[in-house]
Amino acid sequence: MNAKILILLAALVPVLSGCFGAAAVGVGAGALAFADRRAAEVQVTDQAIELRAGNRIAERFGNNTHVNVTSYNRTVLLAGEVPDAAAKAEVEKIVSAVPNVKALSNELQIGPVSTLATRANDAFITSKVKARFIDANRFSANHVKVVTEVGVVHLMGLVTQKEADAAVEIARTTGGVRKVVRVFEIIDEAEAARLSPQTAPQSAPGSKQ
Repeated sequence: MNAKILILLAALVPVLSGCFGAAAVGVGAGALAFADRRAAEVQVTDQAIELRAGNRIAERFGNNTHVNVTSYNRTVLLAGEVPDAAAKAEVEKIVSAVPNVKALSNELQIGPVSTLATRANDAFITSKVKARFIDANRFSANHVKVVTEVGVVHLMGLVTQKEADAAVEIARTTGGVRKVVRVFEIIDEAEAARLSPQTAPQSAPGSKQ
């Protein structure tokens, strides 16, 4: 993979690493928000958690760490690299103190900060996993957030056990994926039906509207 391709992929990281929402605008963004099982106010809360946590980590550590903060239904995933165990514990403490965080999964790795090439490859893996979700059509791809860090794919979302198992199976069989980490919030079928957008029932042929 040449340098130009790596630079291009790196530029796509903010677009590919989220659940499409960062890339969508206007009608597209509205449609994706509607398809989300989270209430609109929870989506806004998740964005606020990510912003506050990211700012606090940057203020404390600067460029000495690489921490991705992803919040879904107020469950926060920490992925990336920190120099030592003390830094890993401190990042967790900082994020835990952010308002509205209800749970936290600390998947930070101790080691050097990942390179541009590695992050570009992670973005590519994320895009492949999302594309395979859509191709498989076993669940709505909008219900699963994919976060890839150094080839490790983290899966988040409000999903049923069946949806979670399908997502893991697809992700782990995607080229370049070293490991899959579940950060799901499991709900039952009834709750999934309640949270999923409902389409208007179609009228029977010949019936009056």
